[in-house]
Amino acid sequence: MSVYDAEEQQRIDALKDWWAQWGNLVYAITMVFLLGIAGSQGWKYYQKTQVVEAETLFVSVQKVAQESAATKDWKKLSSAATALADKYPSTFYATDAQLMAAKAAFDANALTEAKAHLQWVVDKGQATHQAIARARLATVLLDEKKYDDALKVLDGIKSDAFSSLAADVKGDIFVAQGRTDEARAAYQMAVDKADSRSPLKAISQSKLDAVGGTIEKPAEAKTDAKADAKADAGAKK
Repeated sequence: MSVYDAEEQQRIDALKDWWAQWGNLVYAITMVFLLGIAGSQGWKYYQKTQVVEAETLFVSVQKVAQESAATKDWKKLSSAATALADKYPSTFYATDAQLMAAKAAFDANALTEAKAHLQWVVDKGQATHQAIARARLATVLLDEKKYDDALKVLDGIKSDAFSSLAADVKGDIFVAQGRTDEARAAYQMAVDKADSRSPLKAISQSKLDAVGGTIEKPAEAKTDAKADAKADAGAKK
């Protein structure tokens, strides 16, 4: 029994020595781990709270938008959208509100304010909405006859999903500049890239027709095509 007590005491003494050497480190690591969990949970709660509060505020922005549509008071909507964006910039609601305010300002020919809202989306908005914001911003710049700036904005659209829209707006810019051949090429690209079910396909086609229609192949290319056709026909015989 005394041997057992002696062994047990040795284990206890060894544990005490180990704890004296490493206890503070173990305590620190444990605290960091627990604080990390608490911080993660706190951040998730904070984000959830932000979304809920932003959603509530967005409902009021929508009401302002409806009132603005009736009264043509775009400034009130602009202020409401800016307040939402300032308070909850990382939410989808902020981006949507900015796009709504931009449209209202554009419809009222308040181009400076429309640009400001669209630029906010380009710089700080949700990535999924930045391409459409660029296309609309380019349209505003087109109205201001700032053609080079508009083209630069469109060059920032890298998503294939918006390549047709970007090409269509480029076509409009080229038309305004009198660059007919480039306009035809842009509209042709818009038609080719657009989904068959997209209304943009028919719109771009009508614009293409208005500037001369589908781009014909060069004469040399046509000759080569005919030669290839004859060669194929001869091979079949």
